Amino acid sequence: MGVIEVEGLRKEYRRLRGGRTIAVGGLDLEVPEGGVFGFLGPNGAGKTTTIRCLLGLVRPTSGRVRLLGAPVPAGLAGVCDRVGSIVEQPAFVPRFSGRRNLEILARLRGLPSAAIDRVLERVGLADRQGDPVGAYSLGMKQRLGIAAALLKDPALLVLDEPANGLDPAGIVEVRDLLRSLGREGRTVFVSSHLLSEVQQVADRVAILARGRAVSAGRVDEVLAGVRGRGFVVRVDDPAAARAALADAGFAVELDGRELRVEASTEHGAAITRALAERGLYLSELRPVGGDLEAAFLELTREEDPRG
Repeated sequence: MGVIEVEGLRKEYRRLRGGRTIAVGGLDLEVPEGGVFGFLGPNGAGKTTTIRCLLGLVRPTSGRVRLLGAPVPAGLAGVCDRVGSIVEQPAFVPRFSGRRNLEILARLRGLPSAAIDRVLERVGLADRQGDPVGAYSLGMKQRLGIAAALLKDPALLVLDEPANGLDPAGIVEVRDLLRSLGREGRTVFVSSHLLSEVQQVADRVAILARGRAVSAGRVDEVLAGVRGRGFVVRVDDPAAARAALADAGFAVELDGRELRVEASTEHGAAITRALAERGLYLSELRPVGGDLEAAFLELTREEDPRG
């Protein structure tokens, strides 16, 4: 059983002038316990709508959602104390100190002051807790938001675009925090379009396009699935190499001085042999999709009906 389980999730919105917009169109997703799970997709893919359905903020049109084993929304009250979340930008009173803002939240939730000390230390703001939030950098404000989500010491942390709008220093701050939180045994579910950052912190990912998951699994598994779709080839004479590979039965595209060869990973030796038989020797042979961004672009492009 996963910490998050989604089956056939569908959410439609009525348009003001008639018709419907499908925000999520039949999403299946399972998030295992522990570590950082990256929830990726282009704008409009349905990430935030999915998170709102998970947290009971909107009601799905159809489908089933379970959070920590409880059905949503019916059983959400029984597990809400074990879930921390940030949806969109966290709101604080700018003239109040970071600690004062957390004290207000803790009092509303009936939590002791020891919880405030714990989370401020955890997110690296203990030394700045007395400063007004209005003087915080964006990265500090986001870390304060994560501190607020951690007040209940949740088993599951749900974060919607936690690094959105941050400068490079702020992104590094949040990245390091997410990585360390994932090592603590809790589950961190984070949506993001900052693919290189997610690759550095996530253990598993799901890639969304048009409201459906087009790939999901461990980061290395997702990358391997894309790498198996082709190779980039460099030789001194790309035109001759293109002809040699086409004669050997490969589908080949010429892109400047590079060749893109459609083939699975086990065909690397066959590509090398086909070129060598024509007296052509490789200067580079590498699988396509060596990083999460390449996988993301290829998978979401394939799902786009415009091609």
